[in-house]
Amino acid sequence: MPINSQVTRNVLQLTLALLKPDLVAQPHLIQGIHDRILQNNFLFVRSKVLKLSQERAAEFYKEHTGKFFHNRLVLYMSSGPLYAHILAREDAIAEWRKLMGPTKVFRTLYEQPNTLRGLYGLTDTRNGTHGSDSAESAKKEINFFFPEFDYQMWFNDEELILRTGNVSYDAEKKQHYPSHVS
Repeated sequence: MPINSQVTRNVLQLTLALLKPDLVAQPHLIQGIHDRILQNNFLFVRSKVLKLSQERAAEFYKEHTGKFFHNRLVLYMSSGPLYAHILAREDAIAEWRKLMGPTKVFRTLYEQPNTLRGLYGLTDTRNGTHGSDSAESAKKEINFFFPEFDYQMWFNDEELILRTGNVSYDAEKKQHYPSHVS
Protein backbone atom coordinates (compact mmCIF):
# COMPACT_ATOMS: atom_id res chain seq x y z
CA MET A 1 0.00 0.00 0.00
CA PRO A 2 1.43 3.41 -0.87
CA ILE A 3 2.19 5.78 1.98
CA ASN A 4 0.50 9.07 2.60
CA SER A 5 0.11 11.06 -0.59
CA GLN A 6 1.93 13.98 1.04
CA VAL A 7 5.37 14.06 -0.57
CA THR A 8 8.34 14.90 1.63
CA ARG A 9 10.54 17.53 -0.01
CA ASN A 10 13.57 17.62 2.30
CA VAL A 11 16.15 14.87 2.64
CA LEU A 12 15.02 12.05 4.87
CA GLN A 13 16.73 11.58 8.19
CA LEU A 14 17.31 8.17 9.77
CA THR A 15 16.85 7.22 13.41
CA LEU A 16 16.96 4.05 15.44
CA ALA A 17 13.73 3.02 17.14
CA LEU A 18 13.60 0.19 19.66
CA LEU A 19 10.48 -1.41 21.08
CA LYS A 20 11.69 -2.86 24.36
CA PRO A 21 11.05 -6.36 25.78
CA ASP A 22 8.02 -5.43 27.89
CA LEU A 23 6.15 -4.28 24.77
CA VAL A 24 7.28 -7.20 22.64
CA ALA A 25 5.99 -9.54 25.38
CA GLN A 26 2.51 -8.14 24.63
CA PRO A 27 2.04 -8.79 20.89
CA HIS A 28 -1.42 -7.23 20.88
CA LEU A 29 0.23 -3.83 21.53
CA ILE A 30 2.87 -4.08 18.80
CA GLN A 31 0.51 -3.71 15.83
CA GLY A 32 -1.03 -0.59 17.32
CA ILE A 33 2.41 0.90 17.89
CA HIS A 34 3.49 0.10 14.33
CA ASP A 35 0.25 1.69 13.09
CA ARG A 36 1.03 4.88 15.06
CA ILE A 37 4.50 4.95 13.55
CA LEU A 38 2.98 4.73 10.07
CA GLN A 39 0.29 7.32 10.88
CA ASN A 40 3.10 9.70 11.82
CA ASN A 41 4.55 9.36 8.30
CA PHE A 42 7.60 7.34 9.23
CA LEU A 43 9.04 4.91 6.71
CA PHE A 44 10.37 1.58 7.94
CA VAL A 45 13.79 1.31 6.27
CA ARG A 46 14.87 -1.91 8.01
CA SER A 47 13.37 -3.99 10.81
CA LYS A 48 14.37 -6.98 12.86
CA VAL A 49 13.48 -8.84 16.01
CA LEU A 50 16.43 -9.81 18.17
CA LYS A 51 17.44 -10.70 21.71
CA LEU A 52 20.44 -8.99 23.28
CA SER A 53 22.81 -10.90 25.52
CA GLN A 54 23.73 -9.13 28.76
CA GLU A 55 27.13 -8.40 27.24
CA ARG A 56 25.62 -6.76 24.14
CA ALA A 57 23.14 -4.79 26.24
CA ALA A 58 26.00 -3.58 28.47
CA GLU A 59 27.94 -2.59 25.35
CA PHE A 60 24.97 -0.63 23.96
CA TYR A 61 24.48 1.20 27.27
CA LYS A 62 28.19 1.60 28.14
CA GLU A 63 27.79 5.38 28.42
CA HIS A 64 25.68 4.70 31.54
CA THR A 65 28.26 2.40 33.20
CA GLY A 66 28.51 3.25 36.89
CA LYS A 67 25.13 4.95 37.07
CA PHE A 68 22.65 3.55 39.58
CA PHE A 69 20.28 2.24 36.91
CA HIS A 70 22.87 0.64 34.57
CA ASN A 71 22.65 -2.96 35.84
CA ARG A 72 18.87 -2.83 35.98
CA LEU A 73 18.76 -1.48 32.40
CA VAL A 74 21.16 -4.15 31.09
CA LEU A 75 19.18 -6.97 32.74
CA TYR A 76 15.91 -5.57 31.43
CA MET A 77 17.14 -5.06 27.86
CA SER A 78 18.47 -8.64 27.77
CA SER A 79 15.33 -10.14 29.33
CA GLY A 80 13.53 -10.89 26.07
CA PRO A 81 13.21 -10.06 22.39
CA LEU A 82 12.98 -6.50 21.12
CA TYR A 83 12.09 -4.86 17.83
CA ALA A 84 14.78 -2.74 16.20
CA HIS A 85 13.75 -0.42 13.37
CA ILE A 86 15.55 2.06 11.21
CA LEU A 87 12.94 4.75 10.65
CA ALA A 88 13.09 7.55 8.08
CA ARG A 89 11.23 10.78 7.59
CA GLU A 90 11.98 14.45 7.53
CA ASP A 91 13.34 15.36 10.99
CA ALA A 92 13.02 11.70 12.07
CA ILE A 93 15.02 12.01 15.30
CA ALA A 94 12.94 14.84 16.77
CA GLU A 95 9.65 13.41 15.48
CA TRP A 96 10.34 9.92 16.91
CA ARG A 97 11.32 11.44 20.25
CA LYS A 98 8.10 13.48 20.23
CA LEU A 99 6.04 10.34 19.50
CA MET A 100 7.83 8.43 22.28
CA GLY A 101 7.44 11.16 24.90
CA PRO A 102 9.77 11.98 27.80
CA THR A 103 11.96 9.25 29.31
CA LYS A 104 10.58 9.75 32.81
CA VAL A 105 7.28 7.86 32.75
CA PHE A 106 5.76 9.52 35.83
CA ARG A 107 6.26 12.95 34.22
CA THR A 108 5.03 11.66 30.88
CA LEU A 109 1.78 10.35 32.38
CA TYR A 110 0.86 13.90 33.39
CA GLU A 111 2.44 15.98 30.65
CA GLN A 112 2.09 13.82 27.53
CA PRO A 113 -0.18 10.85 28.32
CA ASN A 114 -0.94 10.04 24.65
CA THR A 115 2.70 9.41 23.72
CA LEU A 116 4.00 5.85 23.47
CA ARG A 117 5.71 6.08 26.84
CA GLY A 118 2.66 7.71 28.36
CA LEU A 119 0.48 4.87 27.14
CA TYR A 120 2.81 1.91 27.59
CA GLY A 121 5.70 2.91 29.86
CA LEU A 122 5.87 1.33 33.30
CA THR A 123 8.98 2.90 34.87
CA ASP A 124 11.90 5.04 33.73
CA THR A 125 13.80 1.85 32.83
CA ARG A 126 10.80 -0.03 31.46
CA ASN A 127 9.59 2.90 29.40
CA GLY A 128 8.78 0.84 26.31
CA THR A 129 10.87 2.56 23.66
CA HIS A 130 14.28 3.94 22.75
CA GLY A 131 15.26 6.51 20.17
CA SER A 132 18.44 8.16 19.05
CA ASP A 133 19.04 11.64 20.43
CA SER A 134 21.21 13.05 17.62
CA ALA A 135 22.31 12.29 14.07
CA GLU A 136 25.67 11.07 15.39
CA SER A 137 23.96 8.74 17.90
CA ALA A 138 21.58 7.49 15.22
CA LYS A 139 24.44 6.48 12.95
CA LYS A 140 26.28 4.73 15.80
CA GLU A 141 23.14 2.98 17.12
CA ILE A 142 21.97 1.90 13.66
CA ASN A 143 25.40 0.38 13.10
CA PHE A 144 25.16 -1.44 16.45
CA PHE A 145 21.83 -3.11 15.60
CA PHE A 146 22.20 -3.26 11.82
CA PRO A 147 25.92 -3.78 11.10
CA GLU A 148 25.02 -4.94 7.60
CA PHE A 149 23.31 -1.61 6.81
CA ASP A 150 25.32 0.66 4.54
CA TYR A 151 24.33 4.21 5.43
CA GLN A 152 25.91 5.82 2.37
CA MET A 153 24.53 3.22 -0.03
CA TRP A 154 21.02 3.79 1.37
CA PHE A 155 21.32 7.55 0.82
CA ASN A 156 22.66 7.01 -2.69
CA ASP A 157 20.23 4.29 -3.81
CA GLU A 158 17.00 4.50 -1.79
CA GLU A 159 16.56 7.86 -0.06
CA LEU A 160 15.31 9.87 -3.03
CA ILE A 161 12.91 7.13 -4.12
CA LEU A 162 11.43 6.83 -0.63
CA ARG A 163 11.33 10.62 -0.18
CA THR A 164 9.27 11.11 -3.33
CA GLY A 165 6.66 8.65 -2.08
CA ASN A 166 7.00 5.98 -4.75
CA VAL A 167 6.99 3.20 -2.15
CA SER A 168 5.14 0.13 -1.01
CA TYR A 169 4.91 -1.22 2.53
CA ASP A 170 5.35 -4.88 3.42
CA ALA A 171 3.43 -5.22 6.72
CA GLU A 172 4.83 -8.68 7.42
CA LYS A 173 8.46 -7.58 7.09
CA LYS A 174 7.76 -4.11 8.54
CA GLN A 175 9.62 -2.45 5.70
CA HIS A 176 9.01 0.10 2.97
CA TYR A 177 10.43 -0.58 -0.48
CA PRO A 178 10.66 1.36 -3.71
CA SER A 179 7.43 0.43 -5.53
CA HIS A 180 9.25 -1.51 -8.24
CA VAL A 181 10.93 -3.77 -5.60
CA SER A 182 9.43 -6.02 -2.91
